[in-house]
Amino acid sequence: MNANIAIDGPAGAGKSTIAKQLAAKLGLLYVDTGSMYRALAVFFLRRGLSKEDEKGISGAVAEASVGIRYVDGTQRVFLNGEDVTDSLRNEETGNMASSSSAYPAVRERLLGLQRELAEKNAVVMDGRDIGTVILPDAALKIYLTASVEERTRRRVNELLAKGVPADADQIKHDIEERDQRDMNRAVAPLRRADDAVLVDSSDMSIEEVVDVISALYREKCRK
Repeated sequence: MNANIAIDGPAGAGKSTIAKQLAAKLGLLYVDTGSMYRALAVFFLRRGLSKEDEKGISGAVAEASVGIRYVDGTQRVFLNGEDVTDSLRNEETGNMASSSSAYPAVRERLLGLQRELAEKNAVVMDGRDIGTVILPDAALKIYLTASVEERTRRRVNELLAKGVPADADQIKHDIEERDQRDMNRAVAPLRRADDAVLVDSSDMSIEEVVDVISALYREKCRK
């Protein structure tokens, strides 16, 4: 039986946090699609490719394989069999991932790898096009959202907790701009799948959201 959960939604809606806790609660594999794009970015950087070199990146991507598995209870990301988890969060890698993820050849490569993970494991996968493109046959599809004001508040609090100054007006502007970009991009735009359940987390705690989605999933699996 297909036992996968697809979670889509705009930036700042809490998708990754919810997906991780949901996977732990239900005993599923959490697939961090963002980390997979970052692993490919590591591969491109090691090849000496520029983030603007779509032709070079598109030609090289077939030689890269990305996988996710747990080591001592911690999720690790592997690039061609090498654990590259600790190389994923630097700025250079992030910039390459942001640029290269827009290239159709890169998205197509990861589409295959992500579907392969979902065929071998029961997964929770979050992103922008999981229910519409990556896992259109997922057992449960969730469109997780929150108001722009709430997403701004969360981001401001996150930055302040790290001791980083936060300009609420600028953050709100950036969120609105990213929403427009994600929803109107040419390749796999953000949209709610026809059969996705809308969950608005604006006035909900993380635990409440996880409980709601868990209940929906268990109901689906009983049918």
